[in-house]
Amino acid sequence: MTQIGDALATELGRDRVSVDDAALAAHSVDYWILAHLRNRQGKLPRPACVVTPRNTAEVQTVVRIAQRTGVAVVPYGAGSGVLGGAVPPAGAIVVDTRAMDRLLELNDSSLWVRVQAGMMGGTYQQTLEKRGYTGGHFPQSIDRSTVGGWIATRAAGQYSTRYGNIEDLCLALEVVLPSGEVARVKNVPRAAAGPSLREVFVGSEGTLGIMTEVTLRVFPTPEHRAMASYAFPSLNDGLEAIRRIVRVGWRPAVVRLYDDIEAARHFTANTPPNHAMLLLLSEGPRALVEAEMQACAAECRGGKAVGAEPVAHWLEHRNAVPSWDVFLDREMLVDTIEIAADWDKVGKLYEAVTTALKAVPGNIAATAHSSHSYPQGTNLYVTFAIKPEDWSKAEVSYLDAWGRVMRATLDGGGTIAHHHGIGRLRTPWLAEELGTAYPVLTALKRALDPAGIMNPGVLIPR
Repeated sequence: MTQIGDALATELGRDRVSVDDAALAAHSVDYWILAHLRNRQGKLPRPACVVTPRNTAEVQTVVRIAQRTGVAVVPYGAGSGVLGGAVPPAGAIVVDTRAMDRLLELNDSSLWVRVQAGMMGGTYQQTLEKRGYTGGHFPQSIDRSTVGGWIATRAAGQYSTRYGNIEDLCLALEVVLPSGEVARVKNVPRAAAGPSLREVFVGSEGTLGIMTEVTLRVFPTPEHRAMASYAFPSLNDGLEAIRRIVRVGWRPAVVRLYDDIEAARHFTANTPPNHAMLLLLSEGPRALVEAEMQACAAECRGGKAVGAEPVAHWLEHRNAVPSWDVFLDREMLVDTIEIAADWDKVGKLYEAVTTALKAVPGNIAATAHSSHSYPQGTNLYVTFAIKPEDWSKAEVSYLDAWGRVMRATLDGGGTIAHHHGIGRLRTPWLAEELGTAYPVLTALKRALDPAGIMNPGVLIPR
């Protein structure tokens, strides 16, 4: 047991603190491929200990001990982040939140639920379904992410066009500040009581405190569901159809458009050669669903209707996530980069980022799909694959690919992050992304965490 581990064990009990090699190794990586590469190379540091608090008071105890000793604290949900946001620095205290997994309150009349932040996403949704509700939030990582992690990374779910992203679903929260004090944001339908303090913590990635409770909107189980898909001659044709659909107020739960390469890969039997594929899924009251699907069909003029089968195929396979080992064993680097832009910029941005990736030495693939749309614009979920000629320089190749996409996105007027957050990977570009507002973020960090103990190196470079 380390000195900091002993101090924590004295306060919380030895069963709440782990220093064994397996626990430290498991909490040294998240789902960032570069962390897994570095781990294989023996380049990842280990935290001092892993703590599993059961409630807000125990989180306070951990943070106060860290504050007294000057040791870094890294909140850790289920480790599904893809940008290194939960990769701890050497000697840090890792706070594993998953023992805080209870549903605390469900308000049937006002349609909200209060849960502890460590509840797993799949458990959350299944618990609601048994009571006749849905959370409306379906990230691909739903079975390997926590509710608190959704808030901390400002997540978006696959049904976001209807239900909104996590910031739209979050009504209130409780957070342990770096001082060890607790801040609770009041749960009301809406308030004009100054700036939204809830928003301070949504997307803060553990740099301003540790989420312990969350209050979220819930929805009655949908009465009806319908699915359709359309093949378009080009990605731009499909984007224009989406723009027309959401522009006038239709909100199908799922609106996903794959470029011709991804469409051929995922929907081989249904996609004509060199065509993009648009998937639509509507759910809710039957009358709404029927009207919405009819309206969407009208807006998909120029596309070929190919039925519900591609959507059903996607639903069956949507959460299959391969292990990075599959690629690393073959000396390949594969990753996704989610960006977004206004409608008048997104087509050009697609061309810019895929062209930039194709210029990376060893590039195998540079593709994209759109999965979250708004009246103002849409996102691009960019996928790349690289097989570096010199595997010893794999990290250089990986960072080169990311740097090219970040540069093209900033130059093209897009945002460098749509729903995965910043983590450790995107920090070099955040100042340019935020522009003159960036000093507000750094001032906020200094004010709440003057000792810099909360997840150092995430959002803001150390």
